[in-house]
Amino acid sequence: MLFDIARTTIAGRPALTVRGELDLATAPRLAAAAEPLLTGSSDQLVVDLGPTKFLDSSGARTLMALARQARESGAELHVLVPLGNRPVRLPIDLLDLGAAVPVVASTAEIGTAVARKDAGT
Repeated sequence: MLFDIARTTIAGRPALTVRGELDLATAPRLAAAAEPLLTGSSDQLVVDLGPTKFLDSSGARTLMALARQARESGAELHVLVPLGNRPVRLPIDLLDLGAAVPVVASTAEIGTAVARKDAGT
């Protein structure tokens, strides 16, 4: 399956849209694409897994590493996975990845998360 990472903008934030399968072979490409965004001038990043067709444990580990890197650098990370994307939502839910990675189901939740942070909650 074709794999691609496109730099985009979602909810006014820099984003990486991942198409294809996020697995052992492709997860390092996501890490490499995200690293300069998390350590550079941007303090926000959205990883859009909406078009992603598959997520394995390597992809999940990479998302956890990105969340850790974002926390350490003071950046705000959101991983966008629509509820209808069952091939990706299922492993996220089974692994309880949302406990360690800020997973949102829609762009509306990104704005809500920012508003909660600004309000000090």
